[in-house]
Amino acid sequence: MPAVRPGCDTGRMPVLEPKPQGGQKKLLLVLGVMLGVTVVIGIIASIAAP
Repeated sequence: MPAVRPGCDTGRMPVLEPKPQGGQKKLLLVLGVMLGVTVVIGIIASIAAP
């Protein structure tokens, strides 16, 4: 077994829960919208570039 430091048990916890709670869900939604807007702006900018 690998040595696990106290307070560092992230190996057992999933990074993104399958069914996040209310606050987490809203945060994930906001981050997803921000990422989507960035991607759309990048695509538009690459098309419009001379």
